[in-house]
Amino acid sequence: MTIEFDNNLPIYLQIMNYLKREIVRGSLQPGDKIPSVRELAADLQINPNTVQRTFQELEREGIVETRRGLGRYVTSEGSKIMTIKKEMAGELLEHFIRGMQELGFKDQDIMAIVAEAVNDDSKESK
Repeated sequence: MTIEFDNNLPIYLQIMNYLKREIVRGSLQPGDKIPSVRELAADLQINPNTVQRTFQELEREGIVETRRGLGRYVTSEGSKIMTIKKEMAGELLEHFIRGMQELGFKDQDIMAIVAEAVNDDSKESK
């Protein structure tokens, strides 16, 4: 696992976001075991306490679950994963729209640009 850390965001949040993306993308499937605190800390060369905090937050959000004596696993709740996916999509859209508005585009123009880009992309993938 390789993460390029951003100095402007706490490391535990960056690891959380990375793991969430891996789950949403399907690289980590529901029920998959995730690395232990020690494994992940060694792999990323960070303090194990940081990884522990990451896992605690993911567990609090219901994204991972601890099975006593077995480790931590990705939740099997498909609805939880879909909720995360929608939240992440919303954040991306919000960032994109705000950026486009800062460039001076009106909402109608933004929608036209997105529609054109989606149409172009679907033509290329055929």
